[in-house]
Amino acid sequence: MCGICGFVNLGDRATAPDPAILEAMKACIVHRGPDGQGSALLDSAALGMRRLAIIDVEGGGQPIYNETGELAIVFNGEVYNFPSLRPGLEEKGHVFATRTDTEVILHLYEDQGKGCLQALNGMFAFAIWDRRRQELFLARDRMGKKPLYYAVTPGSFVFASELKSLLAHPDIRPEIDFDALNQYLTYEYVPAPRTIFKGVYKLPAGHCLTLHSDGHISVRRYWDIPASLPIQEDEEEILARFDDLLRESVRLRLISDVPLGLFLSGGIDSSTVAYYMAQLNNGPVHSFSIGFEDPSFDESAHARAVASHLGLDHHEEILDARQVCELLPQVADILDEPLADASIFPTYLLSRFTRQHVTVALGGDGGDELLMGYETFQAHRLAQRLEILPRPLLGLMRRAVNLLPTSLDNMSFDFRAKRLLNGMAYPGEIRPLMWITTFPPDKSSLLSSEALSQLHGADALAPSHDHLRRVSDRSVDDKVIYLYVKHYLQDDILVKVDRASMATSLEVRAPFLDVNVVEFLCSLPARYKLRGLSRKYLLRRLMRNRLPPGIADRPKKGFGIPLAKWFRSELRELLLETLDPQRLDREGIFNPSYVSRLMEDHFAGRRDYRLELWTLTMFQIWKDRWLARPTPVAVSHAGGGSG
Repeated sequence: MCGICGFVNLGDRATAPDPAILEAMKACIVHRGPDGQGSALLDSAALGMRRLAIIDVEGGGQPIYNETGELAIVFNGEVYNFPSLRPGLEEKGHVFATRTDTEVILHLYEDQGKGCLQALNGMFAFAIWDRRRQELFLARDRMGKKPLYYAVTPGSFVFASELKSLLAHPDIRPEIDFDALNQYLTYEYVPAPRTIFKGVYKLPAGHCLTLHSDGHISVRRYWDIPASLPIQEDEEEILARFDDLLRESVRLRLISDVPLGLFLSGGIDSSTVAYYMAQLNNGPVHSFSIGFEDPSFDESAHARAVASHLGLDHHEEILDARQVCELLPQVADILDEPLADASIFPTYLLSRFTRQHVTVALGGDGGDELLMGYETFQAHRLAQRLEILPRPLLGLMRRAVNLLPTSLDNMSFDFRAKRLLNGMAYPGEIRPLMWITTFPPDKSSLLSSEALSQLHGADALAPSHDHLRRVSDRSVDDKVIYLYVKHYLQDDILVKVDRASMATSLEVRAPFLDVNVVEFLCSLPARYKLRGLSRKYLLRRLMRNRLPPGIADRPKKGFGIPLAKWFRSELRELLLETLDPQRLDREGIFNPSYVSRLMEDHFAGRRDYRLELWTLTMFQIWKDRWLARPTPVAVSHAGGGSG
């Protein structure tokens, strides 16, 4: 696992790169690779990397070159099937100098060109400079586990694993993209390919990019999530195949030359990974979890039960509001793009805690999206039944639930009922995603007139509509899963886990996101995922007798924090300071009176505006860090590692 960065000088400036610029970019991502670093200055190109040594600890430094020196690669991630790919390349005469997956990618590219991506099973982002063609080739893994940003200026093409590294290049100027801000305020994240900065982009998951010798850029999708297919096998055969795929996925992710562990929440996804790890790992499995004092958010007892049942060596910490305040400056450094998913705090604390013991951790990410595990999928079924009701009756029901007393508990009845009925105005395929958004697409009340004038007419929901156009011929259920994977999983969950874990120099692997598991699950009809109102049907059937009683059938709790209550107590002063009306008026982005009404209603208990207030707070904290003093710095708080 590493961080990569680099640039190519273009046009009249296509001269030898300045090594000082590359060093500055590398210095911003030391946390991603505290074990070593490397640089290559080749023609007009500069490639840099920071290394977290996982495979071939002593001999796997980068950049790596092919035998002739005409190709050079920097790589971030893991290719899990590299041991099976290497023998075929050796038979063709390729000579290896290391035992790494990085070198396998390079020789595979040498052998197959850009078609090499089809053979790779893993999480990755890499850059290859081809001296013969004077081309730069970038690629990102199918599911978007590993990040890759890029920007084009009149004089350069710049790329990096994180925005903070990109900002260290003198050609990149941080300026807010207000259309991206509009999308952030709705989704709580900035969907790919935009970033919060004008002229800076994410390479989308499952895409590759070529910078040609004439400076032209071509971006191509090389993989996409498949549609479901008619199934001929009986259910027992499907269960057996699912079992085999999960077992093999976990086995591949246990390949490591450093200690491994497990994120264990006590939910069915991480417990499933724990089950296979306990069977396959050579030695005791160390598991790690975070608990909360608020019982409506706490799952630590379930994690302990699973650990005891499977014989794991379990470790646990408790998160409280004081720690959130203490972590805010560190999280602002980690998140060089605003992200309003409050679970970044327990995820970061869990990663830091885990890194004190191991260098690699497996987790359960992806199971909820691929197997329709969220409550919003249940609501999707319920909403399909409510659609037959007359519109006036739905309007009456909406007004009635909005009169319910406000509860601040996690996923309370009034919270869910209000979200369900207020979301009925959207089409069925986009509705489940809208239930987890924050501000509505129309920001005329929230944004100042100055900010509204900088919008270019792009609908805040444009990214969702773009995705849906690509799968217009699929079933509604397939579209719902597609949107959740392309949006919430790739641009929220995986971003959160990558930034939180890599800030502590911890590698996190996700067995549910193995390409073979993903393609298998996506090929199944929805009835194997959501049967009636029973979520994750196939996984629950597979694991019911393998886990402690009740674990397989537990409702999902999520990994949030008690913001609604903390905003009225421990975090109240933070809110008042960050969203101070005079400050907002001076900065000229948000409407102070509108934001003040949100706070007043929340403090008085009239409405639960936890999501809206947190989304605004995290943007303000991000803006203070990256626009008030935008000089990039390395995240230097890695815990327990050699960094």
